[in-house]
Amino acid sequence: MKAYLNRLIAGEILTREDTHTILLGITQEKYNESQIAALLMALQTRGVTVDELLGFRDGLLETGKYIDFSEYNTLDIVGTGGDGKNTFNISTCSSFVIAGAGYKVTKHGNGGSTSVSGASNVLQGHGARFTDDPDILRRSLDEAGICYFHAPLFAYGMKFVGPTRRALGVPTCFNLLGPLVNPCHPKNSLHGTANQSQLRLYVSAHQKIGDNFGVITSYDGYDEISLTSGFKLVTNDFEKVFTPKDMGFNYVDPKDIYGGETAADAMKIFDSVLEGTSTEAQKNVILANAACGIAVLDRNKSIEESIAMARESLDSGKALAAFKKYLEING
Repeated sequence: MKAYLNRLIAGEILTREDTHTILLGITQEKYNESQIAALLMALQTRGVTVDELLGFRDGLLETGKYIDFSEYNTLDIVGTGGDGKNTFNISTCSSFVIAGAGYKVTKHGNGGSTSVSGASNVLQGHGARFTDDPDILRRSLDEAGICYFHAPLFAYGMKFVGPTRRALGVPTCFNLLGPLVNPCHPKNSLHGTANQSQLRLYVSAHQKIGDNFGVITSYDGYDEISLTSGFKLVTNDFEKVFTPKDMGFNYVDPKDIYGGETAADAMKIFDSVLEGTSTEAQKNVILANAACGIAVLDRNKSIEESIAMARESLDSGKALAAFKKYLEING
């Protein structure tokens, strides 16, 4: 580690192989907490490169648990977090809308770190039990159209940097790794980033990974389509700026998608969207994100067709039925 730190002090960039080796060393407890903290802050101060990020990803995937769903064409939809906006569970709710529209979703997530409710919080609040059992996960995917990977059950390497990250109390490159280490390596992904530099980093990472991707960021700092501003979407095929009006929606106020003060508050909003009793703004934000996911997964669908499919999934109750089936299998 001393050699790596000296290279960083000298202004060098680490290779993908370097950070892969470092991650393995971290899981083998070769380094003390001070060394890990110094490494993380050196990378954070300079800004992590694509290869450095992918090397950590390689190490986490190698030391984690893999679920083989390669016969499925699935989508993961998740944001990097850390935008500090404390919205309700937009990507999680959108996942069930996409599943209700007939697509397969393999969602990866965790508890909230910068918001009161992460994906794991809202699912656990409804009585879901998390598992790494491939048979249960496969049944959930087959029957509900969606399965959920609770990150701590799969990315074992994360626990070795957890104490250091908590002690530092500031974002590090490990905050960006969660969406990139889905344990089934889905063929498709829609990832939200909190700013333009993260968007560029993620686009470059996905291009090297070689999957079918969409990366979005809202211009006012949300790591999802917030409808509070315009947003940029970059896919394998195009890079385009959209406004809410382009999608047929009105602009919304930040308070309209605020998740509340507690996990219970966020859960009530989540339920109201699926049950058809939410505000128009809350529903439209879910339609926008779900439609974007559908358009990334099914590249033959226009954004207008995708919005219509998302709307039908919600209005017909299919999204709610997918959620109830998920809870029945995972309860």
